[in-house]
Amino acid sequence: MANQLLARASVGKPAIIVAAVLAVLILGMIVACVVIICRRSADARRKTKKFIAKFFLYLFLSVMALVVLFPFYWMLISSLKTVSEYELAVPTFWPKTFKWDNFALAFTGNLHLGRLFLNTVIVGVVSTILSLIITVLSAYAFAKMEFKGKNILFGAMLATMMIPGELFTVTNYITVSQMKWTGNGLGGMGGWLALIVPFLVSVFYIYLLRQNFMQIPNELYLAAKVDGTSDLKYLWRVMIPLSSPTLISITILKMMGAWNSYIWPNLVARDLNHRLVTVGLRGEAFFDEILNKTNMPAQMAAVVLVTIPLLIVFLIFRKYIVRGVSRSGIKG
Repeated sequence: MANQLLARASVGKPAIIVAAVLAVLILGMIVACVVIICRRSADARRKTKKFIAKFFLYLFLSVMALVVLFPFYWMLISSLKTVSEYELAVPTFWPKTFKWDNFALAFTGNLHLGRLFLNTVIVGVVSTILSLIITVLSAYAFAKMEFKGKNILFGAMLATMMIPGELFTVTNYITVSQMKWTGNGLGGMGGWLALIVPFLVSVFYIYLLRQNFMQIPNELYLAAKVDGTSDLKYLWRVMIPLSSPTLISITILKMMGAWNSYIWPNLVARDLNHRLVTVGLRGEAFFDEILNKTNMPAQMAAVVLVTIPLLIVFLIFRKYIVRGVSRSGIKG
């Protein structure tokens, strides 16, 4: 124990020295910049200030990017380590030997990652499609149709956003249990219903799409009604194409939410036929009976495999998320 403490202390000293050196360098750069600005002409001073401001902005963004990316880097290198190297008192920032077998264990071990992927895709796709249908119809009704109590009902829906979702967990669980939706109830369909139905309605998505619908000129709706176009046809032909960025962002966010959910699936679907990846990554799937401990590198490898699909989707469609959210909050 004492040797481990001394080893960790020895690791901390270089880090303190590096931090001190960086602090001195940054302070020296600031002093040098101030001296350069004071000695130059007004026009040159203005350009120098602009350059220095941009330099420190990119420096700050670079440091923040490293802070954000470091957990992903640590997850990746940990997935390639051996158990003994992972448990070293002095952590290594690069694997001594690459153990690619950790990724194979995710599929061949007790995790059944292929089945968990399939379950998660089924829940994510079905819940996303049904949620989109409900969101589009509700947002259209609140944006373009007139009926008594519309504003009061919409305000009441917005008020529910102030209630933490965790408060509904107990009541929802009691409800689905009474309806025999947990586990393999209703001939195996109960687990799917419990995973999908309770979260089909999202007030935030309805609000987001409703704001986008309200930006579309009402003259288009009146002209369509004069031509005898039904509301559903106008919604399909006009509103949905014009709101495609927002709909794409809602689809991505809903799919990511279904992929990352843990508390509710852990309550209602713990059997293999309905278990999701977030639930499967925890528990006894990675317990090594020979070593009598959890195989953390294999668990990290499974986390890497689960993270890659979301990362790819986000990198491809990130511009649609930004565009959809921005269009829902800006008039014109």
